[in-house]
Amino acid sequence: MGSEMGLRERKRQQTYEAVSETAIALFLERGFDKVSVAEVAAAAGISKPTLFRYFPAKEDLVLHRFADHEDEAARVVAAGRAEGTAPLPALHTHFREGLERRDPVTGLCDNPHVRAYYGLLYGTPSLVARLYGYQERSEQALAAELGGGLGARIAAGQIIAVRRILAEENWRRIVAGESERALYPEAVRAADRAFAQLAEGLGAEYGEA
Repeated sequence: MGSEMGLRERKRQQTYEAVSETAIALFLERGFDKVSVAEVAAAAGISKPTLFRYFPAKEDLVLHRFADHEDEAARVVAAGRAEGTAPLPALHTHFREGLERRDPVTGLCDNPHVRAYYGLLYGTPSLVARLYGYQERSEQALAAELGGGLGARIAAGQIIAVRRILAEENWRRIVAGESERALYPEAVRAADRAFAQLAEGLGAEYGEA
């Protein structure tokens, strides 16, 4: 039974990713607002109702790539605590590791496909608006992992905002023509400064094991 469930879930994930990639290709070719959900479904070889079972909104066809990152900060904090590392050092290390491997989520990635994707994302107002919903849920998950309550919510809001601002600044400079290789040292320094400011503002509760 377990193997059947695993196979079913893998097939579902494969369909999920295939439909999204089909949609993104169409959106990049013709523009997000000029491609209908029905056209995406037809190109993917599924019905429109089936598509909506996978993606409740048209915007989710693009933003599903962020879905795996919704609770990422919370997971990093939980894993850090298990190893005796406080939340901020764990998140700081994780962000630096993302910069090193050129994770698109850090903004430090000049891969042409990634640049096209982010151009679509940030150039489409409805996608930007939908993205804020993902970020809000990320804050909620992190706040819960930090213990809940107003203090945890405030801390989570600041942490998620700092990560977003660092990524947006890296992306802005990549779009302006800088290479990821040239920008990397400065991106690391910016992350170090930002997390130091967070540690100073949030205090020992989140910065020490």
